[in-house]
Amino acid sequence: MNTYLLDTSVIIDVLNRKRARDTLLLRLLSEGHLLACCAINVTEVYAGMRPHERAKTDVLVDSFQYVEITKDIAKHAGRLKFEWARKGVTLSTPDTTIAAVALAHKLILITDNRRHYPMRELRLFDESEER
Repeated sequence: MNTYLLDTSVIIDVLNRKRARDTLLLRLLSEGHLLACCAINVTEVYAGMRPHERAKTDVLVDSFQYVEITKDIAKHAGRLKFEWARKGVTLSTPDTTIAAVALAHKLILITDNRRHYPMRELRLFDESEER
């Protein structure tokens, strides 16, 4: 059993019924895996939510395991941002924070934006490997 941390784009796809994300997540759940989110995901999803989407957004977000962003995770996120900037790669604070959450809790990140997560130690979901 694995726990998958969802990138915000994946959650938004489920809410908008795009790219068969709901099918993917239901398959993972049926296989006994867990799905997780963190404060960054919640903030980003609710920032783009329209008022009439509140109920379904609440249900979906509340269905995920919630992973706290601790001070140590925040420090790690800052170090990741700093280290990659020294390599000439600009990463966003939300992305480095999501990466730090996944690394701290040994979660597999499901994302469409692989280039936002260049850390070799980070486990990214590869649907072709899961079949």
